[in-house]
Amino acid sequence: MWCLPSKRNGPIPRRNQPSYVWGAALEQLRRMQPDARIINLETAVTRSNDRVRKGINYRMSPENAACLTAAKIDCCTLANNHVLDWGRTGLGETLATLEELNISVVGAGRNDREARAPAVLDLSKARLLVFSFGSPSSGVPLDWAATDDAPGVNLLPELSERHALRVAEQIIALRKPGDLVIVSIHWGSNWGYDVSDEQRIFAHTLIDKAGVSIIHGHSSHHPRPIEIYHDRLILHGCGDFLNDYEGIRGYERYRGDLTLMYVIDLDSTGGNLQVLKLLPMQIKNFRLSVPSPRDIDWIQRTLDRESQPFETRVTVASEV
Repeated sequence: MWCLPSKRNGPIPRRNQPSYVWGAALEQLRRMQPDARIINLETAVTRSNDRVRKGINYRMSPENAACLTAAKIDCCTLANNHVLDWGRTGLGETLATLEELNISVVGAGRNDREARAPAVLDLSKARLLVFSFGSPSSGVPLDWAATDDAPGVNLLPELSERHALRVAEQIIALRKPGDLVIVSIHWGSNWGYDVSDEQRIFAHTLIDKAGVSIIHGHSSHHPRPIEIYHDRLILHGCGDFLNDYEGIRGYERYRGDLTLMYVIDLDSTGGNLQVLKLLPMQIKNFRLSVPSPRDIDWIQRTLDRESQPFETRVTVASEV
């Protein structure tokens, strides 16, 4: 885990406080003071050695999970293709560790009832429901789906309009007047900027039928196009915010080292998007830092170019 980042950007101190990895992001969080801090946690938090046979297996020691509280993370979405990398025992320890840290979880559970249930976050002016789903298009195995008597993830068998309508029915049944809704979906490939018609139709259906405010899409290792649809936000691929890929070759053209923090203001009475701020970061020495002006310009131009077909523009604000 350490050799490639160290080779790329220099030695990484072996002993650090839990806040180390967040680096410059902590100052931005202090400045912005968001009502809720939500991440897709794409790893198991476990000591389990029950390794699942697959190409890459991720895990994080429970002793290091305090890094999540250092950034005051409120909610972790878990419906992704790495949360069961160390078996259902590993998932159980992941759930127990996050619960011990008082972090809400969504998208995985000890049975399908838990996996389907939304996280409920009380904001200053509204209640926020967070739903989380994993799609096989991102590599989530079908047999990882939670069942009546087995732990697993909240799996979407397919990204069809029929399944979108089922999700919309679930949301409508659970939301109360005044609730805001986020749907977090692990979908699509790791690299490239393509967004499938299936993804767009799925997202549009959830907005049209269930009034979802934010579609929080992820799986790609770099940011993908942004779309504003009927004043609702669709993040087709947020990219990785923090990873240990420094020094890995083959996809340099996508600049996976450049990441974004998405700061979103919603109208608390109607759920429409008011403001979206993208705060650029760069991963160096397994830590988030402030990118150079040249790198900020690159990610702004790239994301603007890729978002224009979705009738969205990305510009540099006078205040960053």
